[in-house]
Amino acid sequence: MRIFHVSEESDIQVFQPRLPTRTDLDPTKGLVWAIDDKCLPNFLTPRNCPRICYHIGTNTAEIDKRTYLASTSCSHVVVIENKWFALMKNTKLFLYEFDINQFTLQDENAGYYVSETTQTPIAKFEVVDLFQELFTRNIELRIVDNLWDIYDDIQKTTFNWSMCRMHFAQPRK
Repeated sequence: MRIFHVSEESDIQVFQPRLPTRTDLDPTKGLVWAIDDKCLPNFLTPRNCPRICYHIGTNTAEIDKRTYLASTSCSHVVVIENKWFALMKNTKLFLYEFDINQFTLQDENAGYYVSETTQTPIAKFEVVDLFQELFTRNIELRIVDNLWDIYDDIQKTTFNWSMCRMHFAQPRK
């Protein structure tokens, strides 16, 4: 398995643990965050782009697959708002790969790994076309005018899901 940190910054040499802002984590324990390759598509967007991401898990029901996947060949969906299309088209990302042995699993569903120690990447990759990177990974990309309907609906399914940067989303209609 491979793990990565995704950034718009091209020159990070060392990753220092940072105190988490999430209320469900110890606010005194600094962490370096990474994402596994399976959930990496959830982060192949501009940093602040609000998005709904979901993929088939071991308990995903057939009815959910038929209802929420456009094709049987795709098992992972990323949904963004159309106002982010141009920015996504013009954003370059850098994937910093880490040694998995320096990290522990924080959230299996989300693919999050953390380390409490300073980390140096073992490799760096540049992604210049985010759309092509998603398509190469066989990810279904949906572009909608508002995320809140799918936000409400997908939480009632048996998919593994993640909602990112929703405070930047368009207001509910």
